[in-house]
Amino acid sequence: MILIAGPCVLESRDNVMRIAESLGKYHDDCTKDFYFKASFDKANRTSLDSFRGPGLDEGLKMLQEVKEQFGYKILTDVHDYTQPAAAAEVADVLQIPAFLCRQTDLLVAAAKTSAVVNIKKGQFLAPAAMEHSVGKVLKTRGFDGEVSYENAKKYKVWLTERGTTFGYGNLVVDMRGLKTMREFAPVIFDATHSVQMPASGGASSGGDSSFVPYLSRAAAAVGVDGFFFETHFDPSIALSDGPNMIELSKLDALIEQIDAIRMIVE
Repeated sequence: MILIAGPCVLESRDNVMRIAESLGKYHDDCTKDFYFKASFDKANRTSLDSFRGPGLDEGLKMLQEVKEQFGYKILTDVHDYTQPAAAAEVADVLQIPAFLCRQTDLLVAAAKTSAVVNIKKGQFLAPAAMEHSVGKVLKTRGFDGEVSYENAKKYKVWLTERGTTFGYGNLVVDMRGLKTMREFAPVIFDATHSVQMPASGGASSGGDSSFVPYLSRAAAAVGVDGFFFETHFDPSIALSDGPNMIELSKLDALIEQIDAIRMIVE
């Protein structure tokens, strides 16, 4: 099972290293393909005054330190076509943010690296529409055949579900979409962003992390290739996405439940 976990954004070095150290058990678990996740820049914050992160250069240095100290594989976001080449020197997975999943130049630039390309499904798109985003990466990597799970896996493309816009300031997860997207690529379920309430907290996004376990267990029952959890030792002080994060102390029990469900359905 692919497991992606870490803070939403790179905060202070002390915070990042503390979180990274707490995740070592998953790196050591032979049943998990573990990736440490953190963004060097959050380019889509609600307010201009919101914390965005240390930026590309300093952020990649911090992620490189995590990689060297703990041996983790790294996942980070890229936001425009100038970033993937540099980010791929450190990151094993380049993540395309949901708002940018149709941005051809960004997808092509990420596809020109050797990294896995993880495309988050836009909150505004039907699951079936993600076939075309996968196809852009496959074609850039020299494959012009059928967009399928096996071909995407071979050419290192993933899709991530993170919820669909439901009215204003809310998201809903259609579990049918997990099966639909899995026809095109390996699918990750982003349980913490799926409970986000975009721009509902005034100058920031809200969320309700109490629903993370329920959605995670449902996704495990449907069948996915992995899970994505933004996590923190104290979500109340997190500099981004705190309301939808899962606390580090609660992550173990949830992953045990997911593993148990996966054993039944696989």
